[in-house]
Amino acid sequence: MLLSVDDATGKITYAKFDINESVVAVFKFWTEYFEKNGLPISIYLDKFSTYKVNHKNAVDNKDMITQFQRAMNQVGIKPITANSPEAKGRVERMNGTLQDRLVKELKLANISTIEKANEFLKDYIPKFNAKFAVIPNRRADLHKPLNKATRVRLPQIFSVQEQRKIMNDYTIRFENQYFQLDQEQPTTVYKKYAVVVEKHLNNEIKINLKGHYLNYRELPERPKKEINVKLVALTNRKPSQWKPPADHPWRNQFLQDKIKYDISKWP
Repeated sequence: MLLSVDDATGKITYAKFDINESVVAVFKFWTEYFEKNGLPISIYLDKFSTYKVNHKNAVDNKDMITQFQRAMNQVGIKPITANSPEAKGRVERMNGTLQDRLVKELKLANISTIEKANEFLKDYIPKFNAKFAVIPNRRADLHKPLNKATRVRLPQIFSVQEQRKIMNDYTIRFENQYFQLDQEQPTTVYKKYAVVVEKHLNNEIKINLKGHYLNYRELPERPKKEINVKLVALTNRKPSQWKPPADHPWRNQFLQDKIKYDISKWP
C-alpha cells in the first residue's frame, strides 16, 4: 500500500493499493494526491530506488536524479530522503497499525482484490482519521492549491521521460519500438537533434522537441537499414522537390493510404 501521512496531525492524507512501488505506480499515486489535497511543500521519503539514485557516483553528480526527483522539481515540491526507518517514524508506525487493523477489516469485509480494497479505503480513511488524528498547533493548511496551469501540465510532468537522438532517416528508437517522424512538423527538425520521449501514464507516447510535440507514426518493425535521407530538415511544409526512396517508410505510408483510398471507392 502506498501511503502518505500528515506530519503535524498524524492524519492519513491519501492511501492506495497497487501491485508494486514502481515509478508508474508512484506517479499515479501522487497525481491523485495532488488532485485531492493540492501541492505539499515537501515530501519525506525513504531511499528506495524509485525515489533516489543510490549509486555512489550520484553523490557528486547532481544531474543523476530519478524520474520522481525530476517530476517533483518541475512541480515545485522538495523531496527529503530519510537515512533510516526511524527518521520517518510516523509513516512507519502508521504502516504497522494498518497492517494490524486494516488487514482484519478487509478480511471481515471479504475483500481480496486491489480494486475492491481501494474502494473500501474511501470510507475507511475518514473514519480512521476522525478517531486517531490529532489537532495541530497551527491549523493552517500549507498545501498550495492546484491551479489550472499546473493541472494541465501534470500528465506531461508525471510521464516517464527519456532523451533520444533523431537518426539519419528521421526515426527514433524507444523501448524497442521505432517511430518514424512525419515530413510535416510543428517546428524545424534536423537529424541528430536530441528529443525527449514521454511515456504518459495512459501509455501514450509523445515526442517532445523544445516544447513542441512532433508528428510521428509507429513502425511495425525495425527498419531493415538506416537510410541517410537527403532532406536537410523537416518543417511545417512539405518539400516540393525531394522524393523519398522506394523503400522508405514515408513512401510505404503513401502507398498504403492510396490503396485504402482506392478500396473505399469500390462498389
